[in-house]
Amino acid sequence: MTTETRDTSLVAAFPPLWLRDNCSCFECRDSSGHQKLFQLLDLPEDVNVLEIVERDDEIEITFLPDHHRSVFSSEWLRSQTAAHVLEGRTEVSKQLWRANDIDLTALTTMWTEYCVDDLERLRVLRGVERLGLALIEGTPAAPDTVLDIVATFGFVRETNYGELFDVRIEPDPRNLAFTGLAITPHTDNPYRDPVPTMQLLHCLVNSVEGGESGLVDGFLAASLLRDEDPRSFDVLTTTSVDFAWSDSYSSLRARRPLIEVDEHGHVRAVRFNNRSMQALHLEYDHVVKFYAAYRRFAAILARPELEFAFRLGPGDCVIFDNTRLMHSRTAFEESSNGSRHLQGCYADLDGLASTVEILERSTNGAR
Repeated sequence: MTTETRDTSLVAAFPPLWLRDNCSCFECRDSSGHQKLFQLLDLPEDVNVLEIVERDDEIEITFLPDHHRSVFSSEWLRSQTAAHVLEGRTEVSKQLWRANDIDLTALTTMWTEYCVDDLERLRVLRGVERLGLALIEGTPAAPDTVLDIVATFGFVRETNYGELFDVRIEPDPRNLAFTGLAITPHTDNPYRDPVPTMQLLHCLVNSVEGGESGLVDGFLAASLLRDEDPRSFDVLTTTSVDFAWSDSYSSLRARRPLIEVDEHGHVRAVRFNNRSMQALHLEYDHVVKFYAAYRRFAAILARPELEFAFRLGPGDCVIFDNTRLMHSRTAFEESSNGSRHLQGCYADLDGLASTVEILERSTNGAR
């Protein structure tokens, strides 16, 4: 290999085939969508580097055996090293919290400002990415408004409940959420594959006694379990369990661990819903170990200092990460003196992340 550069260590951090596969020249990439114009098997199997030339912040590489030339930004190459690339969905990219850490003012926006100010919308959506939740106040307390809200950052994930669902007491409820019973901290739809990664709850009426909402940071709870009881953490990250739900209209089932980690062991998602978890089909000793770990995790989730409690009023909409936060509700009784009616829908984090990136471009990356 011959070089004309002061330091080849940056290039040396990447195999030649990786470098050639990531060439962004007009021969290799479509100019509009930036998609690759070649297949992996179109590249020579014995790709190697012939020459490296550094000019300012650019590095030009000539490859063997085809003498193809690629130009890379030094900054971009540095950003691609394993030490710099963090998957945005794991705990390492989040701000974990207990109830006392939540500043509701910082998480809240007014609908009128959110709709017209790109910087305000960017601030709120970044808060969802970082903390897992945001609260929009002052929206119209009218049916279907939740669909207008989700359209500001993403797309509705339609389910067997439809585009949206009503959370209120029903005479023949298809789900315990449609009763006045207390609902303990849980994630929604763990029986769905893939699970909806975001949820919105929009308040139309809330004049009952009780019916307060709560949120728990499941990533924090999982990290506490890992610190306090590593064996239980290992059991819950390596044991897949069945979740299921069915009625006369649908039958849904998925098999996943309660705590999902990435290849580095970082928590990436939690699934916790006692109402829909099914019987385990494991060896006796494994069942005993699982239930011990399951109870330990449940006990952490039940710690009062972890649950952030708040009350939704008419026109309020809470947005939260359904792969991270557990949500709950205190009991209430609907009567002639009051009622509680929310409308909810599901969405996905990739739509929100896309909106954040577009807003960052249009506001020049404002922070």
